[in-house]
Amino acid sequence: MRWYDSNARSLPWRVTDGSRTDPYRVWLSEIMLQQTTVAAVRPYFERFTARWSTVEALAAAEDAELMAAWAGLGYYARARNLLACARKVVAEHEGSFPCTEAELLKLPGIGRYTAAAIAAIAFSKRAVVVDGNVERVVGRLFAVEQTLPAAKAELYRLAEKITPTKRPGDFAQAMMDLGATICTPRAPRCGACPVSPQCQAFHLGRPEDFPRKAPRRAKPHRQGRVYWLEHEGEVLLVRRPAEGLLGGMLALPTGSWSEALAEDGVPAAAQWEDAGAISHVFTHFSLTLSLACAIPERRDAQGIWWPVDRIGEAGLPTVFAKAAERALQWQSGLFGR
Repeated sequence: MRWYDSNARSLPWRVTDGSRTDPYRVWLSEIMLQQTTVAAVRPYFERFTARWSTVEALAAAEDAELMAAWAGLGYYARARNLLACARKVVAEHEGSFPCTEAELLKLPGIGRYTAAAIAAIAFSKRAVVVDGNVERVVGRLFAVEQTLPAAKAELYRLAEKITPTKRPGDFAQAMMDLGATICTPRAPRCGACPVSPQCQAFHLGRPEDFPRKAPRRAKPHRQGRVYWLEHEGEVLLVRRPAEGLLGGMLALPTGSWSEALAEDGVPAAAQWEDAGAISHVFTHFSLTLSLACAIPERRDAQGIWWPVDRIGEAGLPTVFAKAAERALQWQSGLFGR
């Protein structure tokens, strides 16, 4: 805690001046930070809080508006749960987040870690907050030999042993900061670590061996086609189904994604040109999309026609933003645009 008091990271969602922590900002930051880096989250958090400064304001947002604002941050189920959670807090809790882990766990998109983080940071409740950074710090402190993910229960038990009653929110953030800045996955800065005298992995001389991880499985690879259909300065977009991958997002038309390249999903009869391919990596698979472009004389396809010169405002998920960029490059080379 002494180390944290002098070395806490300055983050837009963090209160360090002794004022009351806003549960809304804690919740929003924790949802955004799930499987995402602080550097990526910072500008999104600042834009969100400027646009929707309270949970009531966020609850009143249109689904499409929220999804467009989230575009590029990934893991889009988080955005859908974000809106569902905000609306439930307003409808059932009069706009105030519950202060206990048990009640927080009843809200959409809030799991064990997030509930503990909100309870500790926003409400100063003693809660065991264990994210990837904390797992690494605890795994090294106690030189836990068991392999992840099986070791998670043991790491949680050990974290519970050292979680204090006093300043639990600061303790949780101190552990996160220690893991993010000192006890890093590779080349940990043990000489600058405030707890290295107590760290068993440090005394063994091999901190990078902990926590132990099972070998990663190779991600399956899928292929598909994506289509850029342009007419009179507008490009055809579609709204993806609410459920499933990238649910509810605006996107370019695409065929199915599978191990073998399928020739389905063509949005209109046109003279399609091969415009290369783009690659993208999702959590559970990698993807290569072959891009087909066409600029027909007639507008026969049904969908959302979006101005090409404003395509950056469409809120396309990263994979489709890549395809749009590739399509514009193809056009530039072909038509001198």
